Amino acid sequence: MKPKEARRLPIIEAALAGKLTNQQAANRLKLSPRQVIRLKKGVKEKGIAALAHQNRGRKPANATPDEKKQLICQLALGSYRGASSKQLSEFLADYHQLTLSDQTIRRILKKAGISNPHAKRRTRRFHRRKRKAQEGLLVLMDASPYHWLEERAGEICLHGAIDDASGKILGLYFQLNENLTGYFQVLKQMLLDHGVPQDIYSDRHTIFFSPQRNKLSPEEELEGEEVALTQFGRALAALGIGQIPAYTPQAKGRIERLWGTLQHRLVVEMRIAGIKTLEEANHFLPEFVIRYNARFGVATEDTQTAFLPAPSQEELERIICLRYERKTSNASTLSFQGRNYQLVDKKGKLISLEPRSKVYVLVGLDGKIRAELKGEIYHLQLFEDKKVSLPSVKRSVIPLDRPAYQPGLNHPWKRFVFGSQLKAALNREKAKNLITA
Repeated sequence: MKPKEARRLPIIEAALAGKLTNQQAANRLKLSPRQVIRLKKGVKEKGIAALAHQNRGRKPANATPDEKKQLICQLALGSYRGASSKQLSEFLADYHQLTLSDQTIRRILKKAGISNPHAKRRTRRFHRRKRKAQEGLLVLMDASPYHWLEERAGEICLHGAIDDASGKILGLYFQLNENLTGYFQVLKQMLLDHGVPQDIYSDRHTIFFSPQRNKLSPEEELEGEEVALTQFGRALAALGIGQIPAYTPQAKGRIERLWGTLQHRLVVEMRIAGIKTLEEANHFLPEFVIRYNARFGVATEDTQTAFLPAPSQEELERIICLRYERKTSNASTLSFQGRNYQLVDKKGKLISLEPRSKVYVLVGLDGKIRAELKGEIYHLQLFEDKKVSLPSVKRSVIPLDRPAYQPGLNHPWKRFVFGSQLKAALNREKAKNLITA
């Protein structure tokens, strides 16, 4: 059974138990209500096996027989060697009365490990996409590693975003490598300077899309979640921004061409300005963006903008950050990065929490750590265990010339001596005492 089919079982069971209606289960499974009814009936009668496709393991009725496959392979290696799949199809129809398409023959030979000397990879063609009509409908986001500071520094990475309609740069930020912080900085610049766009078009980097986005657990599906989100994806979802994945570099060709332009112009301008460090380069970028947009910006088809007003500064700090879920302990503390913290409100009062309460730890771009509990923001205070110091006990020092202690025969340490051995030892002790007397 495939994982996709196995994940249907908890939802079908919930529908059988009456926790979900057929329509609700159909929405979760993205099926029709009639299909849900069919699956419920099958699980009742056959169990979990009813969720698997009933044709799995069966040989298709129109499959090419194995005898014909062997004949094709023998001919391709024998008298017809060097022939293309199309020519081999013609030979089979003319001389062997076998009607098979060249695609079928190509697939049979490929599965048998027989190479086709005439195979050519078709050149992929792309169609130029028309620009969007309004600013803010689509934003392209990407990063470019390059020697932006030439020999003055090593390779660094420039993160950026441009508007698809006008071609204007919406944000630029340097980092040592492509990472989440760089994209968060670009997103923050765009929100503060322009507003909230409708969609963001990017590649399928794991910063944007989780590799497990199509592998939700049954519990997550029952909670109504549709896809696993990354930190960046969670921020976009909170802002109401859609995500569109690009499957080829050509699909986001406008921002790819931007990197070529910047690698010519920005490098020269930073050299003239004497930029030597990454921090100086980031301070130089806002002024450069203004000049670039004034020179290379394109007039849009519709003068109205699709950008929506950005949230408040406080709300942005809550959204554009790293967000981690934690559970509180019985002592109203939570553990984060190997340390225990307590929640403190704005007045400096410690917050008492129920055990196993869900708390979100927020790490801002400035490294500041805060906590969110039921929609409220709290400060975190490091919790230190106060260890009770016991009074020191003075130990007596044993002198080195003290004779070794030898316990007597009746000492508990020697109670393992029994019977005649004990009597003989006592008699020796009495005789020793008489001699000394």
